[in-house]
Amino acid sequence: LRAALTDAGTQLVGLNFYAGQLPGPDRGALSIPGEESEKFRANVPVAIEFARSLGCTTFNALYGNRVEGVAAAEQDALALANLTFAARAVGEVGGTLLIEALNAPESPKCPIVSAPKAIEIVDAVNAATGLDNARFLMDLYHLSMNGEDLEEVIDRYAAKTAHVQIADNPGRGAPGTGELDLDGLLDRLKKAGYDGWIGLEYKPGDGPSAGAFGWLPAPLRAAK
Repeated sequence: LRAALTDAGTQLVGLNFYAGQLPGPDRGALSIPGEESEKFRANVPVAIEFARSLGCTTFNALYGNRVEGVAAAEQDALALANLTFAARAVGEVGGTLLIEALNAPESPKCPIVSAPKAIEIVDAVNAATGLDNARFLMDLYHLSMNGEDLEEVIDRYAAKTAHVQIADNPGRGAPGTGELDLDGLLDRLKKAGYDGWIGLEYKPGDGPSAGAFGWLPAPLRAAK
C-alpha cells in the first residue's frame, strides 16, 4: 500500500483505525466489548506507524453499533476508554483523532448520528486526556441525511473540525448530482476558518471512476 501511494504521487491525509467490516454491517469496533475492542486497540500502534511513515498524522476512530445484551452505558464507557487510549497514542506523533457522525437512516444502530453528539464525544475525550487533539470529522452527506441544518453546523463547529467529507444528497453522488449547495457550504466553511482537506467520499456512478472528478477543475484536485 505504501508503494502504491508513493508510486501514484498521492499524499495520505487520513486513515481509519480498525473498524470491523465497513462494507458490511459494521460501523466501527471501539465500543463493542470483547474481540472487536481488542482488535481496535491492537491496531492503533500499527496504523499510527504505517501512517507516520507516509507523513500522515490524522486518524478516524469509528465508534461502532449498539449491540444486543450490552447496556449503552457500558458501551459508552468502553468507547471513552478506547478513544482516550487512541488519542494519547496519536498525541505521541503530534497527531489528531477524528470522531465522525454517521446518519441514522443508513446506520440505525450507531449512536453517533448528529453533529452535537459527535462534538459531545470530542469534548469528553479532550477532557479525559488534556491533550486537545480530538476533533470532529464533518461529513456533510451524513449530516444532510440526518436532516441537520448544515449552515448552522458549520457556524457552530468549524473550529472543532479537522476533516471534511462531501457527497451530494440524495444519492451520495458527486457534487451536482443531488440538491445540496456544496459550493456554498464549502465557501461558508472557508469563511468560518476551516482550511483543512475536503475528502470526496461519494459514489462515482455508472461510468469509469475518473469521470466522477469531471466537476472539479484539475488545479484544485490537490488543494485544501
